[in-house]
Amino acid sequence: MWIQPIDLDRPGNLVTGLHEAYVAGKTDDPGPTMTLARFRHDVAAHEPGARAELWAVVEDGEVAGGYGLSLPQLDNTHTAWLFPLVVRPERRGRGLGSALFEHVLDRLRAHGRTLLLAETPVTGVGARFAVAHGMTVSLMEARRTLDLRKADWDALERMLPRVEGYHLESWTGPAGPDRLPDLAALMNGMNDAPRDADIDDMNFSLDRVRHHEESLPRRGLTAYTVIARRDSDGAPAGYTRVYADRSTGWGHQADTAVLAEHRGHRLGLLLKLANVLRLREHEPHLERIITWNATSNAHMLAINEAMGFELFDEWNEWRLAL
Repeated sequence: MWIQPIDLDRPGNLVTGLHEAYVAGKTDDPGPTMTLARFRHDVAAHEPGARAELWAVVEDGEVAGGYGLSLPQLDNTHTAWLFPLVVRPERRGRGLGSALFEHVLDRLRAHGRTLLLAETPVTGVGARFAVAHGMTVSLMEARRTLDLRKADWDALERMLPRVEGYHLESWTGPAGPDRLPDLAALMNGMNDAPRDADIDDMNFSLDRVRHHEESLPRRGLTAYTVIARRDSDGAPAGYTRVYADRSTGWGHQADTAVLAEHRGHRLGLLLKLANVLRLREHEPHLERIITWNATSNAHMLAINEAMGFELFDEWNEWRLAL
């Protein structure tokens, strides 16, 4: 068995083959499938904050399995994220997955990394594989969906809270240069969200945020963003963002954050409701919005459930310390 590297400067058909293997092997995940365009950017390309590695096993001219590693460069440089690790269903049962996993650990050692992180549904092939290979649960998560085809829009509008002393600002698409400093400050506000105990704060620098914004069109996503500002000085107080994937009909709820000094005013609920109402107007073809939350994040879970998000499935974040 030859586990071969994929040259990310000239990925050719191997990235397409690994994406096809990921789609075929996604048997435990009923949620939206990552498109090839997004896979190429999110998994098979370097970013300012992380280097990527992809490895594949080719059998009979087809990618039978493989994996991707994301290696943070600006913070948490002791860690690596594994996504995906996949073997085509018809090629399972021959030890290919275990061989790939041992290769993953060799790569971590080569890079001096001491903590491997991954995610799977709480049951199924992925969870059984994680347990069998010594991984333990780091964080429990849940996905919830809001079915826009069934949403009670009048009720959602009535839920909009009146928040004195703040106003909303919204835009569609990447943030312009004038908004990058405020967006970076708000993204850094996510650092108090639930996470593994050995994960340090992430540093969302201007360059990092600028690169992320410039990448959105290449990923096939349209970003809908709303931020809250304090009336007295225009200071950014919170934000929320949904990525619309027009090719699949899914909206992906990304971060929602309110900076600590601005909490207690119901800004989180206001931001999320305002953005969903914008989506109804501008993306009428979207069918569902999916969101991730740590099950310990009671405040955000309460907001989502009040809006009508329903439990979709549950996931584990797994860890393995080397």
